[in-house]
Amino acid sequence: MNRIRFLAIIAAVALPIAASLPAVAQTAPPGAPKVIGQPQQPRVVPSMIVLNAKGAKLGGGKLVLEGVSPNAIIFADRPVRSAGHALTAHLLEEWSGNDSFAKTPPNATVSVLMKAKAAVVDAVVVLRAPKLEGDKLTFDVDVLEGDLAGGDGAASVFMDIINLPMARRTSHRGAWYHGTN
Repeated sequence: MNRIRFLAIIAAVALPIAASLPAVAQTAPPGAPKVIGQPQQPRVVPSMIVLNAKGAKLGGGKLVLEGVSPNAIIFADRPVRSAGHALTAHLLEEWSGNDSFAKTPPNATVSVLMKAKAAVVDAVVVLRAPKLEGDKLTFDVDVLEGDLAGGDGAASVFMDIINLPMARRTSHRGAWYHGTN
C-alpha cells in the first residue's frame, strides 16, 4: 500500500479514536515531547470484508466474480461497531509485496444465489493472487469445502480480515466511521 495513503488512513482513523479515549495531560518543559496516557500500539479489531458481484464461477483453481462492485464493505465485530467502505482496487493491494494477505491469504465463504430454486450454494476458499480487469475479479483459490454448482445469481464473498491493525482498515478517503454502542 502506498505509504502516503497509509499515513492518510492513520490520520483519518486515529483522530476519532483518540477523541474517544480518556487522556491524562502532563506538564513538560518547552520543547520536550508531550506524553499523554500510555503509548498505544495499533489495535487489531476482528472484522470482515464483503465483496458483492452479479455472479461467480468456481473451477480449475480459480474463483471468477463477474460484475464485481467497485466498493467493498468492511465491518468490525463488537464492541467497536465500526463499518465503512473501501475501493475494491485498493483492497486488492493487500495481496502485493509483503502486505497482510500476501503473507497470510484470507479465508472466504462464497455464496451464490440459485434463481430457479430460491436457494443458495456456498464454497469455502482461500483467496490468493487477485486480478481485476474492469468489473471481472479473478482469484487463485484453494477450495476447502463446497462448490458453486447451480449458482446463477448474485454472489457475495465474506472474507476475514483479522491480523490487520485498525488503522489499515479503510480507504484513503477515511470512509471508516465510528458508531455508538
